[in-house]
Amino acid sequence: MKIELLKVEKNIAHLKWRYAVKKFDSKKILPKEKVNGLKHAFNLTATSYGLQPLKMVILHNKEVQKKLVDFSYGQGQVGNASHILIICIENKIDTDFITRYFDLVRKVRGTKDEILKPFQDSLVDSFSKKESEEVGIWATNQAYLALGNLLSYCALEEIDSCPMEGFIPEEYDRLLGLQEKGLTSVLVLPVGYRSKTDPFSKMEKVRKHVDESVIEIIE
Repeated sequence: MKIELLKVEKNIAHLKWRYAVKKFDSKKILPKEKVNGLKHAFNLTATSYGLQPLKMVILHNKEVQKKLVDFSYGQGQVGNASHILIICIENKIDTDFITRYFDLVRKVRGTKDEILKPFQDSLVDSFSKKESEEVGIWATNQAYLALGNLLSYCALEEIDSCPMEGFIPEEYDRLLGLQEKGLTSVLVLPVGYRSKTDPFSKMEKVRKHVDESVIEIIE
């Protein structure tokens, strides 16, 4: 029991350590194993129906990063971070996309077709009736799940980060050639190591007391 409590306290301490970094140390670069961990954390994110209507672009190119600052409302984190994670949604969720997912389920789990086919047909029918805007909103919701997962993983691995909605997706898509890949950028996450001169690193985290933000319903 004591060991479990210590683990909980350690994990909470990591989450308290995390903050939205405003200035990264541009000379410190994430090692390859840290970047690989971020890849797997993204890929393991829970998504609705398990469809994973997302892709993540990992950018590690200072020249391109500096160009993206102009399309990020001047936020310098994009230019001085070690890497930029750009979470994108798939532009086309159609019958072929859904079928590929269920083919993967069959391959990995060996689930019989009589079990999977009704669910597969139901999803194909449901998505065929949705407007593209509705599907885009649904996919974007999944992107926020991925962002939350990445933020927690970063905290536990002591990777600094700064979640960003403040950017111009059309310009990111153009500069990075995302539309040609069937993708639209929706969220940006610069990652790396905080600068010692970032004043926000010394500030106390401002949160409500946990009793104000959590309601417990117990027997």
